[in-house]
Amino acid sequence: MKVDLFDFELPPERIALRPARPRDSARMLVAAGDAPFADLTMRDLPQVLRAGDVLVFNDTRVIPAQLEGLRGEARIGATLHKRIDLRRWQAFIRNAKRLKEGDRIAFPADVSAIAEQRHADGSFTLAFEGEEPVEVLLERAGRMPLPPYIAGKRPTDEADRSDYQTMFAEKDGAVAAPTAALHFTPDLIAALDAAGIGRETLTLHVGAGTFLPVKADDTDDHAMHSEWGRMDKATADRLNAARAAGGRVISVGTTSLRVLESAADEDGVIHPFEGDTAIFITPGYRFRAIDGLMTNFHLPKSTLFMLVSALMGLDCMRSAYAHAIANEYRFYSYGDGSLLLPNG
Repeated sequence: MKVDLFDFELPPERIALRPARPRDSARMLVAAGDAPFADLTMRDLPQVLRAGDVLVFNDTRVIPAQLEGLRGEARIGATLHKRIDLRRWQAFIRNAKRLKEGDRIAFPADVSAIAEQRHADGSFTLAFEGEEPVEVLLERAGRMPLPPYIAGKRPTDEADRSDYQTMFAEKDGAVAAPTAALHFTPDLIAALDAAGIGRETLTLHVGAGTFLPVKADDTDDHAMHSEWGRMDKATADRLNAARAAGGRVISVGTTSLRVLESAADEDGVIHPFEGDTAIFITPGYRFRAIDGLMTNFHLPKSTLFMLVSALMGLDCMRSAYAHAIANEYRFYSYGDGSLLLPNG
């Protein structure tokens, strides 16, 4: 499909620079089958879902993966985006023309790394020096890796260290938040529990590749980034049982969805999963594992807008986004959310 089909105009003032406070006060646009769009809030979710439905959350935790350092006198910026092993990460590099293989980069707080290998896309493998775990080094020297559409408008600050984590964050490794889950609070979870709505967790370490623009003119020519995920057998078994009993599996975020769809077979049976997924979902894809999706509002011509268009139909999502813009919803990572139910 032509990538231009997924373009739309977004007024800059619709981009949220801070999250809603409290988090569950964020707005929620509901698109359910052929019904008219409903303008609700996240606190209405227990009344919209049905007893027996299951929400699937991503328990990844965002690490302070953005670093600023020096190679000699040259300033080098590094955004870690994929772990290779205990001491090595692949990183996107700013000012990469000043960096060559074998160079040492000195970051603040006595943190340093060797630029071991340049990759075809211009990124580098960075090998961190010393004995301390890399996560400890990053807590000392790194910043939260806010998306470019926020970081370009204001500096990262201390509030982002908590604002850019979900309440489910447990497993270190993401360099971008699974933002659909930012709207959940203990009070909202308690209300969902009382309504008989289940929840499960899996892990997908979100990479900075999620923000890479689609540069191809046709979706067939786009090389999708890969991310590491895991779901255990017990979780898969419970999800299959919930569907067999008539419940709906609703992914909280496109990151959880990527694992679920990667784990499902042609018959819709969900299996355990561990490894990289580079699944690229565009219109025409047949969903196998999920019955609905909670997600924020995505960038034009992005792989994520293509994904929601695959779930709901391109015309539906173009109308939904036009409705959201006209009704002053807040967009992107710190913005409002939507509940997408293709079958109503």
